[in-house]
Amino acid sequence: MEAISEHKGKVFPLDRSNVDTDQIIPKQFLKRVERTGFGQFVFHNWRFDDDGNRREGFEMDDSKFEDASILLAGENFGCGSSREHAPWALLDYGFKVIIAPSYADIFYNNAFKNGIILIKADETQIKEWMKKSEDGKYELHVDLKKQEIVDADGNVVTFDIPGYHKEKLLNGWDDIALTLLLDEKIKEYEDKQPEAVTPLANDGIFK
Repeated sequence: MEAISEHKGKVFPLDRSNVDTDQIIPKQFLKRVERTGFGQFVFHNWRFDDDGNRREGFEMDDSKFEDASILLAGENFGCGSSREHAPWALLDYGFKVIIAPSYADIFYNNAFKNGIILIKADETQIKEWMKKSEDGKYELHVDLKKQEIVDADGNVVTFDIPGYHKEKLLNGWDDIALTLLLDEKIKEYEDKQPEAVTPLANDGIFK
């Protein structure tokens, strides 16, 4: 995954709580085998009716929120099933940062594993940012190293993030990359192991 240390982007306010993973990416779109291409289906059931026609009233499709890359949401974001397709879809759509009061545990870890910065912030503060972002012009600057969010007026809000996830994001390490960091030790261990015994050819015992 790509390393990320800071991000400045337009905010989209999703003033809804308990947004589950089936709402983020409905089950009928889980047949793809790649991690890419899911972005077009984000929040599909809120954006389109059963015939595929665009619904009225879901503001993410408003042109003023085009290129929004920071998602503000309500509490318990990402609840429901454990599908990793949810963070794949959000990232593929273009969201680099999600800010919410709380997250479902599995989604929280899955999103970090895929390179999204997840921030837990005070609900009152999020509501304030949501109000300011309604015009589609509001931006926030997230500095992962300093663990700070800076708004358009220069106000600074600090946030906590697990050190393990922070280090992975800053270095662009996914789980495979972390394993490869131990490549020399793995080889050293394997070299100490006795050679595997080659099975004897079929001598007629097994028929």
